[in-house]
Amino acid sequence: MNSKTDVYRANAIRVLCRITDGTLLTQIERYLKQAIVDKNPVVASAALVSGIHLLQIRQNDRLAVSKLVTSLTKGSVRSPLAQCLLIRYTSQVIRESSMNSQTGDRPFYDYLEGCLRHKSEMVIFEAAKAITELSGVTSRELTPAITVLQLFLSSSKPVLRFAAVRTLNKVAMTHPMAVTTCNIDMESLISDQNRSIATLAITTLLKTGNESGVDRLMKQITSFMSDIADEFKIVVVDAIRSLCLKFPLKFRTLMNFLSSILREEGGFEYKKAIVDSIVTIITDIPDAKESGLLHLCEFIEDCEFTYLSTQILHFLGIEGPKTSDPSKYIRYIYNRVILENATVRASAVSTLAKFGAMVDSLKPRIFVLLRRCLYDNDDEVRDRATLYLNTIGGDGSVIETDKAVKEFLFGSLDLPLANLETSLKNYEPSEEPFDISSVSKAVKSQPFAEKKAAAKKTTGLGAPPAGPTSTADTYEKILLSIPEFSTFGKLFKSSAPVELTESETEYEVNVVKHIFDKHVVFQFNCTNTIAEQLLENVTVVVDASEAEEFEEVATKPLKSLPYGTPGQTFVAFEKPEGVPAVGKFTNVLRFIVKEVVDPSTGEAEDDGVEDEYQLEEFEVVAADYMLKVGVSNFRNAWESLGPDFERVDEYGLGPRESLKEAVSAVINLLGMQPCEGTEVVAANSRSHTCLLSGVYIGNVKVAVRLSFGVDSAKEVAMKLAVRSEDEAVSDAIHELVAN
Repeated sequence: MNSKTDVYRANAIRVLCRITDGTLLTQIERYLKQAIVDKNPVVASAALVSGIHLLQIRQNDRLAVSKLVTSLTKGSVRSPLAQCLLIRYTSQVIRESSMNSQTGDRPFYDYLEGCLRHKSEMVIFEAAKAITELSGVTSRELTPAITVLQLFLSSSKPVLRFAAVRTLNKVAMTHPMAVTTCNIDMESLISDQNRSIATLAITTLLKTGNESGVDRLMKQITSFMSDIADEFKIVVVDAIRSLCLKFPLKFRTLMNFLSSILREEGGFEYKKAIVDSIVTIITDIPDAKESGLLHLCEFIEDCEFTYLSTQILHFLGIEGPKTSDPSKYIRYIYNRVILENATVRASAVSTLAKFGAMVDSLKPRIFVLLRRCLYDNDDEVRDRATLYLNTIGGDGSVIETDKAVKEFLFGSLDLPLANLETSLKNYEPSEEPFDISSVSKAVKSQPFAEKKAAAKKTTGLGAPPAGPTSTADTYEKILLSIPEFSTFGKLFKSSAPVELTESETEYEVNVVKHIFDKHVVFQFNCTNTIAEQLLENVTVVVDASEAEEFEEVATKPLKSLPYGTPGQTFVAFEKPEGVPAVGKFTNVLRFIVKEVVDPSTGEAEDDGVEDEYQLEEFEVVAADYMLKVGVSNFRNAWESLGPDFERVDEYGLGPRESLKEAVSAVINLLGMQPCEGTEVVAANSRSHTCLLSGVYIGNVKVAVRLSFGVDSAKEVAMKLAVRSEDEAVSDAIHELVAN
């Protein structure tokens, strides 16, 4: 770098910056600064290009970024663009210091607040946006930022109005009361020429408005809706749904508005958003059920979208029989049998059958309508009509429908469809009928070996996506084909692969835990990454000294493991029957290694050397005994389990990095399937509700409601409500959380 030859200096800078790291950076920084102002453009450009590489190193250096922010915030940065970048770096330092500090102090907050008085609008907005995005921001800290954003709402520049209303829209999700002071200014933006600004203003008002102002707001929106595109209408519809759930007493006003726009022109996504909103309101507000169902019935009379018609008919079949006068919906349903395409007709037949099964007084009328469907020109419609007539009593007798029939018609299919599809494909026609109970309920992840192979494959833009593949039956077939494990019974669950080695090591090993009622089988997937070696008699020696309830009963070694070809070795343990035994296992890979003589044929020397390779430890945890089984309607699943074996308690989870981290930790602990998207936690949220479902070992259905709350000191509290088919299981889940 100190050479007098320019080419040497330039190349030395490039090479040095490629091989240096954070510890050496300070030693060469002075030389780089000199090189940037070098009179030779070759040297100067080399220094500038290398500086990009050094910047990437420094970006991950918290101390360096903190020192930079400290020095520059005390000085004066003239460029507004540089000031904006400094604000972003300052926000990063505040976030990181907040995560590491329990005091909640914000050392650079005063600097951000000072930037709100800058002469550049760009800097003012960047500072306001940074304050609103602070983790755990308080109302006091928000106030100055909200004030400047409110001033921007009346700006003559559309870009400033848009930036301000979009930021306020995000703030309204977590701090609606802080934004209410801007409501008058935002009402004037409803008639803004820029439709994006008008839409954001409307949706923000819907989040921050009070119950008394709902009627006035809806009148303003009615005239506004016809002027905007479908994508903006969907945003408004979603906001109206949230408002209705916030103020349930206003459901009539909001439901009437949704039904009126449902009858207007619009695309599929827009109409789907309205239908989904009405369904959500009906589900969450019982008083809205009858009027909401009638609105949906009127819509399908003139609906051009097959998907929406079938969705509404399915929902009508679930909720319609529970209303005070179910007979008034029959006309709308049978009209679909007469007037619609085959797909909708088939769905209407199923809905009629559900009314017949649930409402005994309607059975004679339903039987007449179903018999007419026997002459339909579509075989699916005819088959359904035949099935339902035989199922609910087509002889015309008015008797109470059997419980098993109701379960068949109304019960949710608690099987992953990919598993069912695989089982049906593998079923060989015989005198023995297909047994649906033989289908695994486990939600499977892709095996490690398959995952690696898939990652190496490149897929072109025009290539079709791969179809869903289930490994449930694959695992079960492998295990049943091994004589030592053939008497273990039905496989309950197989875990996702757990890595026992680092990537790119000599030998790559991961383990899959297969859970049976009285046994646990560990499947070790091994890959030899050394081309010059052949491994033989490969086994994994498992030490269960920290897992007292487990006793080793069988081992299945791997005869040969050539380079690049994955293989499996198995170790089986016995455990107490039906008990969720847990423990830690230490592992050593043992094998005979032989040197490969001819890589093209894989031929190896006759003599080998015994060797071993230390693997990581792994654990069998309580979550391994819980199947992730989702439900289409959590509320129905919760009510069907009943309160008999419900257990409710409250727990303190201590200080957490964030509410999101606490929710994720509990979901992972329980090993259950999140329902209805409740695993997603909104940014800066102070409370959250999460719904989980699953099947515990012994095929016991379980549903869980989790209610979280976090205070200013980041202490998280949780209320856990569990319902299951077995009292002992409900207690076991509470015990798991308590421990």
